[in-house]
Amino acid sequence: MNSIKAILLAFAISLFTSQLHAQNQKSEVLIEWNESSPKGSVQAKNGRITRIEIVKGKGKVSGSGFTFTSAGPARIRVHLDSVQVQPGPNTTLISLKTDKNSFSFFLRDVNTNSPIYLPDYNAVVLPASDKRSFQEVEKTILSRNLSTKIQRIETEPEVSFQSIEKKVRNMSVPTWLGTSRDYRIFEVADNLSDAAIGEANIISPKLSSSALILPETNNQPAKYMYTLGRGVGVQENNSRRLEQGTLPILHSVQKDDDVVYSSTTLVSLEKSPLTADGLKGTDFLIADNSSGGHMFTKEQQAILDTRLKEQNNAEETVMFFRSEVTNTGSVPRYAWFKTPRPGTGWWHKSAHTFDPKTGFSAFTKDKVYCISKLNGKPLPNEEVAILLQPNERAVFEFYLPHSPISEQRAATLAGQTFDQRYQESKTFWLEKLSKAAQIHVPEKRVNEMIQAGLLHLDLITFGKEPGGTLAPNIGVYSPIGTESAPIIQFYASMGLDDVAKRSLTYFLDKQHENGFIQNFGGYMVETGAALWSMGEYFRYTNDKDWVNEIKPKLLKSCDFLIEWRNRNKKEELRGRGYGMIEGKVADPEDHFHQFMLNGYAYLGMSRVAEMLAGIDPAQSERIKKEATAWKEDIRVSFFNSMALSPVVPLGDGTWCPTVPPWTEADALRALFQKRETFWSHGTFTVSDAMLGPLYLVFCEVLDVNEPASKMLLDYHSELFFQDNAAFSQPYYSRHNWMQAKSGMVKPFLSTYYNTFAALADRETYTFWEHLYKVSPHKTHEEAWFLMETRWMLYMEAGDTLELFNTIPRNWLEDGKKIELENVHSYFGPVTAKVNSQVDKGYIEATVECSDARKPKQLVVRIPHPVNKKPLKVTGGEYDEKTESVTIRSFNGKAAIRIEY
Repeated sequence: MNSIKAILLAFAISLFTSQLHAQNQKSEVLIEWNESSPKGSVQAKNGRITRIEIVKGKGKVSGSGFTFTSAGPARIRVHLDSVQVQPGPNTTLISLKTDKNSFSFFLRDVNTNSPIYLPDYNAVVLPASDKRSFQEVEKTILSRNLSTKIQRIETEPEVSFQSIEKKVRNMSVPTWLGTSRDYRIFEVADNLSDAAIGEANIISPKLSSSALILPETNNQPAKYMYTLGRGVGVQENNSRRLEQGTLPILHSVQKDDDVVYSSTTLVSLEKSPLTADGLKGTDFLIADNSSGGHMFTKEQQAILDTRLKEQNNAEETVMFFRSEVTNTGSVPRYAWFKTPRPGTGWWHKSAHTFDPKTGFSAFTKDKVYCISKLNGKPLPNEEVAILLQPNERAVFEFYLPHSPISEQRAATLAGQTFDQRYQESKTFWLEKLSKAAQIHVPEKRVNEMIQAGLLHLDLITFGKEPGGTLAPNIGVYSPIGTESAPIIQFYASMGLDDVAKRSLTYFLDKQHENGFIQNFGGYMVETGAALWSMGEYFRYTNDKDWVNEIKPKLLKSCDFLIEWRNRNKKEELRGRGYGMIEGKVADPEDHFHQFMLNGYAYLGMSRVAEMLAGIDPAQSERIKKEATAWKEDIRVSFFNSMALSPVVPLGDGTWCPTVPPWTEADALRALFQKRETFWSHGTFTVSDAMLGPLYLVFCEVLDVNEPASKMLLDYHSELFFQDNAAFSQPYYSRHNWMQAKSGMVKPFLSTYYNTFAALADRETYTFWEHLYKVSPHKTHEEAWFLMETRWMLYMEAGDTLELFNTIPRNWLEDGKKIELENVHSYFGPVTAKVNSQVDKGYIEATVECSDARKPKQLVVRIPHPVNKKPLKVTGGEYDEKTESVTIRSFNGKAAIRIEY
């Protein structure tokens, strides 16, 4: 025991001595500016500056301040003690505050082999023993021929789906099927290779995203298991596909040696034909109540309670399933079926019966949950084996109502034919597509994903038909001002103005009495984001009557934001959140002066000022003035935060300033300057990369072309992206928009393909929310994919319409076409076609945008598939660098021909 005490005492003394040594540790560092006469001060956190001296150039030092009076290189030596250079929190941070280009760095990062080299600031930071000048350091670094991740992408071939599909995750997603507007959804998990599914195919009836709870299943979520074939074997021989690659009708093929099961699953109505005119839908508040994360005021809850009492589902939605089974062998083979039964495994013992005379599966006589058939007759047993001769076919069917029905209703349902419901369903969904703008691109997968995506959004946009408020749900969750934004804006882009407007009404209907808009999980960012979406809708439609109608609500929300902002005009917040609102923007409980929160608030206010300009100029000017002042306050805090946050190394040997996600922080969260934890949603990067300052570019607080924006993109690309895609929930990162806006073709395509290839089901195109398989049918992610595709094809820039700015050049290989028919933009409807005949030596394009709001200038990028330079261009001015043709005085129609 005495020896143990002695060891512990020695360890404690050693630890105390090392800590004392660290506290008294001294250090020196050199900072040199090239061709400059800097003036400023040096500050240290977790350390103490003892002396500053000028070692190159002429000037003077006063306390922590310094001033240079000479031109040419300027160098100071900073002496420190009590420094902390160990890994982890509370390390020494040094800040250089100068007239311009202030920056900070971790003392522990100063290294001769990798000096802190800031070419944009003409500055370098070196250990005291390193006597090299700025120019010598620059020469050494440039001689290494290093490159950033973005620079490497620019030198490589364009990314395509085929080039990366085997490198990224390949994730299957359960399929959601329904009838549109109706919150009675069926989730089908029929890919046995997914470990989350279990031993059989599972059907889960849901009310929006909430499980259907039945007393007959012991008040647990209703789930039904069924299977085809002999069971789970060593081979994965299942494949799935949507009807025509696009419609929410699921086809699957399962090969069990010689026996092939070709199945079709769809959802229709119990009695009525499935038609647009006959669709009734679900009240948006009732659907909201069954969606994840919803929030109601007391007044909204009272309205909901009344509507729930009045709810009457006269008929069920029904899942219709048919499997055509064929023996493809040369000898007789058995086929096996198990019709749905309650539970997800063999061990579940929910009481139920199967009647072989009717094929009814039931909990009780008046609780029939499934009707099953074999070759048109009642299935003779819950589990069946049937011998098929070579090339013989059998048909196994079942109809599963969303909630159990009476025996009498089941008998009526049994009389329906699958073929009739199948044809009705196809017609129903095709008619929906026909009402939208048409987009055709020469890549089958993307082409199908555009159409399937639009229908996936529509499937869970809930509300009563034919008119009234719609809830643009985002997968398992109720609408959110931020996450529903791309859904609504894609509706508007596809000319579905009515659906977009009714979806925006959701946020107006649920506006609080004080003007606050908050619908989900305590998020405080929705007011600004919802106003922004309303402003975007107005840009598409110029619907002044609608703006006049909703003006009181717009003003109420703007005044709420202004009052919130005024509460934060405190002197102690100068440069650290003055005039900026505080709160959380997503799941993490980070109630700070966040840049994302304030970016959306500014953007929403700015759009409202636009909307009111032609209706109420006085109010428009008032809000515009407030928004402009807000923008300036955000910028002041942003650049101060940039000055205080440590620089980080990039792949080309340079270093780059950084910015934390909120003004209270002194560094990127992921660098752990303080003793905190930030792991969340499967990554360290949530706050910095997905909820951080890059939103200020997207929200128009920073111009996309200003140096600070480029710096944000530079360090995000190096620190927070893998193959130029963000981690965990990648569509929350706004570098995709910045790259598209900047015409960064190869980086944009890298982000585009890597993200959807990893996050979406490659067979059915449904998206997960996260890369760790959480939250299926996530339409927020799918809608951003759709908006990325829209940006690729067309984007507005001031008075200019840009077409095909970031399309892959292989889309213009010989014989390929791109067609946009009646897509909607800020300039009205646009129709454009490109026809590549490069083997014959030319590419032709036509554009029509004849609305009164047509753009003053049109820019059409037409990249040659193998980078050939044109011999002749007609129809506009050609820019060889961007491969674009510009029509400066666009009259509404353009015809372009490029000859090679």
